[in-house]
Amino acid sequence: MAILYIVGTPIGNLGDMTYRAVETLKSVDLVACEDTRRTLKLLSHFGIRAPMISCRAGNEARAAEKVIACLNEGKTAAYASDAGTPAVSDPGAVLVQLAAGAGHEVIPIPGASAFAALVSVCGGRDKSVLFEGFLSPKPGRRRSRLKELLDMETAFVLYESPFRILKVLADLVEFDKGRYICVGREMTKLHEEYLRGSAAEIYMRLAEKNEQIGEFSLFISGNKTD
Repeated sequence: MAILYIVGTPIGNLGDMTYRAVETLKSVDLVACEDTRRTLKLLSHFGIRAPMISCRAGNEARAAEKVIACLNEGKTAAYASDAGTPAVSDPGAVLVQLAAGAGHEVIPIPGASAFAALVSVCGGRDKSVLFEGFLSPKPGRRRSRLKELLDMETAFVLYESPFRILKVLADLVEFDKGRYICVGREMTKLHEEYLRGSAAEIYMRLAEKNEQIGEFSLFISGNKTD
C-alpha cells in the first residue's frame, strides 16, 4: 500500500502555502495536477522539482490509472488542483475514489479554501452552511436551483465567474432583495474586496462598475426577509 496526498494550494497569495504542503510536494515521486503549467510555476516558486502529470476534469479517470500504477510500484504521489483544496469544485474526487478502491492510503494536506475563507469573514450567524459551488450556466437551471436553495432557509456558498455574477445577483434580488449576502472578490490577491449587505445593495454596487474582474464567491444567508 502506498500513499496519495491531496494537497491544498493557495487560492491567490503564495504566502498561504503551508510548510507541510511544500515538504510533501518535495518528497513525492509524482505530482498529478489540474494544469501542469500553473503547478510548475508553484513548484518553481518553492524550489520543488518533481515529475508531473495532467489530471483535469476531462481526463481524470484516465490519468488516475497512471497515478495508481505509480502507487502500485510502491511510490508516493500527490494531487494538487490549480487553486485551493482539490475536489471542492475542482477535480480530485474521482482520483481519490479510485486510489482508495485500489487499496492505497489517501491523506489530506489541508490548505486554502475559498469556501472556508469567505465564511470566516462573511459576518453570517447561521448555524449551518451548505456548499453549492458553481450553479448551472443555463439560466433556467440556475434560477430553479437558486430558488430551491433560498427556500431551504440554510446559508449557502456559491462560486461564480465575472461573466455571470450580475445575473446571479439579479436573480437573488428578484427572489429576495433583502436577503443578507457577502461577496468576496479576488480573495487573498492584490485587489481583494468584500461587499456585505442586502442582495439589492450589493447588486447596485457591482452594477455601477463598468466591468467585473476576478473570481467571485458568494455567501447567502438562510434567513428570509419576506
